[in-house]
Amino acid sequence: MAIRNYKPTTSARRGMTSEDTSQLTTSKPTRSLTRNINQKHGRNNQGRITTRHKGGGSHRLYREISFMLPKDYSGVIEHIEYDPNRTSHIARVKSSDNRYRYILAAQGMVVGTKIKSGDEVAIEVGNRLSLKQIPVGSVIHAIELTPGNGAQLVRSAGASAQLVARDDKYAQVRLPSGEVRFISVECSASLGVISNEQHQNVSIGKAGRNRRKGIRPTVRGVVMNAVDHPHGGGDGGRHRMAKAPRTPWGQKTLGLKTRHNKSTNKYIVRSRHASKRS
Repeated sequence: MAIRNYKPTTSARRGMTSEDTSQLTTSKPTRSLTRNINQKHGRNNQGRITTRHKGGGSHRLYREISFMLPKDYSGVIEHIEYDPNRTSHIARVKSSDNRYRYILAAQGMVVGTKIKSGDEVAIEVGNRLSLKQIPVGSVIHAIELTPGNGAQLVRSAGASAQLVARDDKYAQVRLPSGEVRFISVECSASLGVISNEQHQNVSIGKAGRNRRKGIRPTVRGVVMNAVDHPHGGGDGGRHRMAKAPRTPWGQKTLGLKTRHNKSTNKYIVRSRHASKRS
């Protein structure tokens, strides 16, 4: 996918880029595969803000994605579509019994591409197999963590993982972060790399585009009052913070471990931090 550039007709246009949507084949989703979603604006069920800088944004319908395909499934891709709820593109698939599904589109998928799911299908982009049937070294995406629960890993634009080793019970998969992890060989995954790989290279260009995405402004702590942030206060001069970077509630941010799931530590062969140090 290419990046679309604009002429600098205004200050906001200068340097702004967007996705080239020429490979998308339709502009409207299939109504039976969509539903309305309530905008939470970063709030929980008590109305308290748990994720800051969220609110507003354009109205959008949620596309029902099939993160798990039935065994012995076969279908043909009819459309490649834009999904405002995720970074990757999606593909509308029509099965042999004339039922429609949305799946994550992989690089190389075009209208007319046939996809299959099962243990005896060909090793081709878009096909979905269990990890015990995928050759070691293959590039995969949309990986299950628990058999039958649907894809939970490697679902964003341009992402891919690699199957690096396998035994009778577990497969070792290298994730996009560099982490190497044990995953049951009964879990399924799709072959190939997820589409829209240039998404990370898009330059927003102006604040209005983020507001339409439901992202509100972020204010630096050093320009706040002392009552609002640990970095705030001062005489108006351009001072640096006097302590290590902290959240508005005083918790350290840099170097603070945020993963506290001891029950799954045994499945991590090599952490993402170790992979960056090597």
